[in-house]
Amino acid sequence: MEIKNICVLGAGLMGNGIAQVCAQAGYSVTLRDIEQRFVDGGMNTIRKNLAKEVEKGKRTQEDMNAVLGRIKPTLDMKEAAANADIVVEVVIEVMDVKKKVYAELEEIVPAHCLFFTNTSGLSITEMAAVTKRPDKFIGTHFFNPVPVMRLLEIIKGYETSADTLAAAEAWGKKIGKELVVVKEAPAFVVNRILCTMLNEAFFVLGEGLASPEDIDKGMVLGCNHPIGPLALSDLVGNETLLRVIDGLHRELGDKYRPAPLLVQLVRAGRFGRKVGKGVFNYK
Repeated sequence: MEIKNICVLGAGLMGNGIAQVCAQAGYSVTLRDIEQRFVDGGMNTIRKNLAKEVEKGKRTQEDMNAVLGRIKPTLDMKEAAANADIVVEVVIEVMDVKKKVYAELEEIVPAHCLFFTNTSGLSITEMAAVTKRPDKFIGTHFFNPVPVMRLLEIIKGYETSADTLAAAEAWGKKIGKELVVVKEAPAFVVNRILCTMLNEAFFVLGEGLASPEDIDKGMVLGCNHPIGPLALSDLVGNETLLRVIDGLHRELGDKYRPAPLLVQLVRAGRFGRKVGKGVFNYK
């Protein structure tokens, strides 16, 4: 199947990055969100990203204009998805919301359209089961920021076909990503390891073993990590980390119990950088 048209649902941090790399690879992209301010914010981020590359001499102004010209922002689901060869769904990490989106898409997209869900750890099989095309359904886990991070984790659901996997792999390589293909499991591979480490950092902090600054310094200097676990959780979003850990706990037992301090921070609304406060203050 020839892939030309990509629909990206969700213009936030991950969605606008996915739209950008798809447009850079030559695809025609529709970028849809539920409010104009979200769509405008996504497009502004893409413009800023491309403008920085122009300033650094990595891209010409003409090329920047061409990339932007391949992205069509919209609020209309039908306009966004009616001609899509692939829909990349990047909505909030809540199973019921994602299922509702796919039920709506089924009435809009062409028969050949593939569904790619961007998720940090939700069940691909469960989402696919609400569609009429579970064989055309696959998980694609991008990393933030999408235009910079090289990895794309591709997750097969129970009924994902070999053809869908091949299409996802070809698409992933065309947009410039290095691929890791995994079987479906709670939090997949990267987040199962990473989020468990971040959660453990909150246990260490909650037990008063060291200051947050020293915990992060220890992992940066002792393990050669580019950023400490607590700062990384603030960057990802502490509420996002908690959702992943809750899923692991629910599926795999007490080994993955959320750290009480992480739960408390989320209850306090200290989600991280996006709100100006998390483990650390950013205001």
